[in-house]
Order: sequence, then structure tokens, then C-alpha cells
Amino acid sequence: MRFLSVSLLSTVFASVVLAQTGEQSIENPSPDLPGEEEAADVPQPTTFNGVQVPPLPDIDGELFNQTVAEGYWFVKHHSPYCPHCIHIAPTWQTLYEFYYTSKPVKSGAEDTASTSLNTFSAYYNYHFGSLDCIAFGTACTDHGVTSFPTFILYKDGEEAKRFVGPKDMEKLGAFIEGNLESIRPGSRPIGGPKYPEERATQSPDYQPEAAASKETEKTTEKSTEKASDKSSEKASEKSTEKESDKTSEKSSEKSTEKSSGGSTQKSETGAEKVTDKVADAAAPVKDAVKDTAENVKDSVKDAVKETKPEVAKITTKPILKATPIENKPSKPTQTANPLGTSVSLTAESFQNLVTMSQDPWFIKFYAPWCHHCQAMAPNWAQLAKEMKGKLNIGEVNCEAESRLCKDVHVRGYPTIHFFRGGERVEYEGLRGLGDFVTFANKAVDIGDGVKDIDAAEFTELEEKEDVIFVYFYDHATTSEDFAALERLTLSLIGHAKLVKTNSAALADRYKITTWPRLLVSRDGRPTYYTALAPQDMRDFRKVLHWMQSVWLPVVPELTASNSREIMDGKIVVLAILSRDREHDFEMAKKELKQAALEWMDKQIINFQRERQELRDAKQLRLEEAEDRNDQRALRAAKSIRINMDKADQKEVGFAWVDGVFWERWIRSTYGIEVKSDGEKVIINDEDNRRYWDTTITGNYIIPSRTSILETIPKVVVNPPVIKPKSTVGSFEKAFFNVRGAISGHPFLSFGVALGMILGATMYGRGKIGARRGGFFRVDDGGKDGLLGGVNGGGKVD
Repeated sequence: MRFLSVSLLSTVFASVVLAQTGEQSIENPSPDLPGEEEAADVPQPTTFNGVQVPPLPDIDGELFNQTVAEGYWFVKHHSPYCPHCIHIAPTWQTLYEFYYTSKPVKSGAEDTASTSLNTFSAYYNYHFGSLDCIAFGTACTDHGVTSFPTFILYKDGEEAKRFVGPKDMEKLGAFIEGNLESIRPGSRPIGGPKYPEERATQSPDYQPEAAASKETEKTTEKSTEKASDKSSEKASEKSTEKESDKTSEKSSEKSTEKSSGGSTQKSETGAEKVTDKVADAAAPVKDAVKDTAENVKDSVKDAVKETKPEVAKITTKPILKATPIENKPSKPTQTANPLGTSVSLTAESFQNLVTMSQDPWFIKFYAPWCHHCQAMAPNWAQLAKEMKGKLNIGEVNCEAESRLCKDVHVRGYPTIHFFRGGERVEYEGLRGLGDFVTFANKAVDIGDGVKDIDAAEFTELEEKEDVIFVYFYDHATTSEDFAALERLTLSLIGHAKLVKTNSAALADRYKITTWPRLLVSRDGRPTYYTALAPQDMRDFRKVLHWMQSVWLPVVPELTASNSREIMDGKIVVLAILSRDREHDFEMAKKELKQAALEWMDKQIINFQRERQELRDAKQLRLEEAEDRNDQRALRAAKSIRINMDKADQKEVGFAWVDGVFWERWIRSTYGIEVKSDGEKVIINDEDNRRYWDTTITGNYIIPSRTSILETIPKVVVNPPVIKPKSTVGSFEKAFFNVRGAISGHPFLSFGVALGMILGATMYGRGKIGARRGGFFRVDDGGKDGLLGGVNGGGKVD
């Protein structure tokens, strides 16, 4: 009996020591174990939706054909050094985990065994894989891979389909869904599944807390069943009860402490691991002393209770993922313009409220004695009421705050500026209430930064806006690019809309192949900003200068704020219309726009034809020099530059003006009254103060594309075929004629001017010499010599 007790005690002690040693070796493996570095490089399984997912198969290029010989294989051909491949890798991994753990047939069973028919791979015979094209370049070349990454679907070893399009979760998932539906029709959900976020550990419809509790209940049930089996053997073990009591108390205390302590510190392993460790530690004790089952059961329950909330918390904790940088200005800290009044600002309050904050402000600078300021005051006060809760309205008295107005560079009264975040833009529009409100509403819209849109939103925007600047970006676009883009918003207020997009549909529509890219869409016609280097996209001044050259619509309305911009330096086809005749007004605008678009098309064709002619001439010189083996002529031909600069030719623009609103100016300048004469079209050359209002046949130009397009070529040539009319008097007309002749023939004009100057100089010198008696002359008598003798020194008798 004593021998039996001693043997049992030694057995229990050995089991506890072995359990401790085994646990330490699992939790803290020795750094000196052989092969640990090799094991660290091996991809480790991951967990998704609570299911362990094996590593994504990395296919051996030498065994590629054998690997994909059976079933469907969706393979990513990539390079470990390709930035696009590195960017898409987390998306590809998450997509693989999502489909691997998905159940084709919904059921309450939790069978995730690889042998089950209700697994994704078994049901569809559809597999994922990756092929490293750097390590196995021959395999990628054999399958026609020319760029990275390339996604190819193989069916029974043969290429079935290639994925083409934006490489994101939604597009790749849609491609896979189409494949699965063709394999088993009707098995996929209508509208497709809800995909997880990149690097997520669970799908959107997964319930982690319920799953964790369910798993815990299973573990508890199993431990309870084992404990009941153990307790049934108590009766047969009464002979060793006293000896085993002491031993079981010690072992149960140690096992309880280890199980509960280990589960608290290592709660990431879940309730199931804690239960397994406790069971392993208590296994030798179970064989020796059956009566300790109750104590083990209690320790398991305590450990499970402590671990259950931790497991639920850890399971539901989202994994940190990269988010795109949004360069939005800071939101205002309080409601803008809460009282609906114009705030009088001093130098101190201006610095605190305007300069040192991100809040937008619309501010007028005025003088109390200024009559224009006094006339504008009611509209400004009403504007403040209209912008209550939307935009801060302020005013600065320049008589009291002269230093502040000098710092803002106020040169006249009233001067109006829009401020935001230390930047400003001057308001140059009309000073009516409606004009103020329109500008203020557009200024409020930019408070949220550049809007990110998709193809559907862009289509809706095209119906509202005549001019839209579109900034195309991708995942490689940097924060510096977005910061430079945000700086442009203030300058575009009242001119055009600026948006950004990474839509694949819009990129396909506008043939975008490099990012970032900037274009302007005017009536659906794109014009691209040419950037030769990345810094060109961040050059604020350069980009803004290009925007200013294209931010007018194809056919803008002539107003006081844009009249100089439209008229100066151009020959403008100006339609004088009346809104009172609504049907004629819409038809005239439509005809004018059609004429403008057709003229633009013709100019593009002429430009391309002229450029091709210059290229052909250069190529002909090159070929001729090569045939003659004339190196000097060859170098001269290569140095020829194709110059398509049209600075010497005036651009033709199109616009329309409200003939009723601007009736007085139109009547005094062009002699047209739209109320009595009807809609008319003139072709205006503002630089030379002349215009044309008749066609080659002498009829008035009407809002018709035929009439307009037939007349334009007759007036843009030099000299014009049709005689122009002048908008100024005779004296001014002569001055502009001389100026036009000089600008049209600069070298000839310089020669004439130089000849006139020389002629005047010679004539003046002659007059001056005659007035002074002429030059000194020796007459015949003077030839007799200085002393009156015979000149020549001959002998005289």
C-alpha cells in the first residue's frame, strides 16, 4: 500500500513537471532550435471568419502545368519588386481568404473540413495561386505575360480568360463571380456578395461574438462530458482515496493556476487552446487519480469565463489598414455667421478670425465717403442675411484701419476679397445681390475640398456645369499632388468646377493611361493639360495659367466681369440675343454652339494637316541628305524644329450677350437694337476697334451656322475680304489703322520708320547749313596763292 502511494505521488510530480516543460517549449521556443530561420520564411496560416486558412499557394514555375492541369485556377503573375504588385497583394490575399472560407450552400453546420463537399474548393473546383515571374520567368513568358500583375484564369491547364480592368476588390470579385456562375449556374447570390475591406479578418455579414460564444459552449460541453465520465469511476477507486486527496489538491491547484494564468496572459489563443493545455497537463493525473476530474472541470470553467470576453473582444477588433490621405481643410470650429450680419473687423480681430483660422470669409474693404460703397451697402447687408449659418460676411473700414487695407493691397473702394486659410481671391463680378449670392454659394461649396466622384456623379454634373476640370489619380498619387490640387480651388470660384476621380469608366472614356492627369471637359469635349514631369502637376502657377486659358465655356455669356477676357486678343463671333423670345433664344444659342464646335473641328484638322506637312518636309530633307551622304545637310535637317506656334494668328472665339440688358452699349457701339432688329451676329476685332455685321453678299449675319461659318474665313485673313466697320471716330480709326499696319508688317514698318528718320536728319542738316552761310569755299581768285602771286611757283617776267 505504501509502495503504491509513493509510486502514485512520483507519477503526479513527474506529470506536472512535464506539463510545465511542455508548455514553456510551446510558448517560448528556444532560439537555438535548428531550422528556425527557415521556418520563419515559410508563409503561415491566417484566420478569416474564425476559420484557419492555409497560405495562398505559391506555384512552382517548373511544375506550373501539372499544378493547374485539373479544375479552375485563378493565378496572379507578379513580380516581388513591382509597386503595383505590392499594392494589390493585400487585396489578393483578402479575396482568397474570403472565398476559401465561404460556404456555397448555406447551412447551420460548422463543418470546415477540407474533405467536406460544402467547401468552396470542393464545390466549384476553383483554386487561387500566385506565380513569381522573377523566379520563374520562363513560365510567365510561355503564358504571354508581358506586364505585372497579370491575372489569368486557367481551366484544366489551358488559359480560359484574362482579367482586364482596374485591379481592386470589387472588379476582381465581379470577375470571379462570373466564373463561378458559369461553373454552377444559379449558385451565386443576386447582386454579388458583400466583400470585406482590404486586410480584414472577417466578412461584413460575419457575426464574431456569436461564433466565439458558440465555440466556447462546445468546449465547455466537451470538458463537462469528460468530467462526468471521470466521476463515474470514483466508486472503484475508494481504496486510494486518502492518498489521492492530497496529491489531487496539489496538482489541481497547480493546473488551475497555470490554466487560468496562461489564459489571461495569452488570451489571443482563444478558449479552446486554454482547455487543451489544461487537459494535457492533467492527463497523467487522470490516469493515476480519477477523483480530480471535478477540480479540473471547475478550473476549466473559470478559465473559460475569464477568456470568453477577451476572445470576443479580440475577434471583433478590426485590423489596422492604410487609408488614403484626404487633403481637406480643417472644418470650422463653430457655425458660420450665426447672426446673419456683416461683422466689422479691426486689425486684431482680422488676424484672429480670418488670417489664423481655416474659416472662409467674404469681406469688403470700403471708405465711409465712397459713393459706390454707400450704394452697395444695402446689398451687402442683405447678403449677410442670406448667408446666415453658411458663410462669414465681414467688412473693414479703411479710414480707421488704413494699415490693414494697405497690407491687403486695396487700391480702390469698394474692394471685395474671399479669404480661406491664409489665401485669398478678389471678387471681380457685378455688385448686385444676386451676383453676390451666386458667388458666395460657390465659395461655400469649396469648403469641403475637391469632391471625389464616380462616373454616374460626373454624368449628373455635366448636365449642370458647362466647364468641369477633372483630376485623375490612382493609388500612387502622393499627398503633395493632392495638396497642390487643393490650392487651385480658390482661383476657380465663379469660373469652373474642379473634381477628382479614380473611376475606371471615366479613365476609359477619356483614354487616361498615366496618373495623375488633368483635363477640362467643355460640352463633353476634353482638353488635356500637358505635364512633362511630376513637378509640372504640382506647379501651381503653371497649372492655374493653363486653367485660365480654358475655363471659359465653348460659348460663354458676355458679362462685365469676363468681357476683357473674352474680347481681348481675339476675333469674337458675338451673338446679340434676347431672352424675351424664349424659343428663338434657345434656337440661336444652339446654332451658335454648333457653329463653334464645327469651327473647332476644322481648326484641329487644319492644325494636324499643317503639322504633317512640316514633318513631311523635314523627312524629305533628311532622306535627301542621306542619299547624298551630306553630313552637314543631315545635321541641318535634324536641327529643324516643327514650330506650331500660332501666336501670329488671332484665335476665333464665340460668345453671346443679352441684347436687352446691354441695349444702350450695343446700340451706341454697333448700332443694333435687338427689340426692333431681332437677333443679330457680329464678328468683333476689339484690338483694332472694328467689326463685321454682313456676309460676303451684303446680308446681315444671322444666328445660323451656315451664315457664321461662311463669313469667318473672309474676315480672319489679312487683309480681310469683307470691309470692316469701325467702333470709334475718324481720328481714333486712323491711329488704330497705323497700329495695325505696324503690327502686321513689323520689318517693313521698321524700314520705313528708319528711312523717315534718316531723311528728316539729312533735310534738317541742310537747312541748318544754309541758314549759317554754307560751308567755307575757295573761289577762283583764291587760287592765286596766299600772297597774291601766281599759284604754281612759275617764273614771271
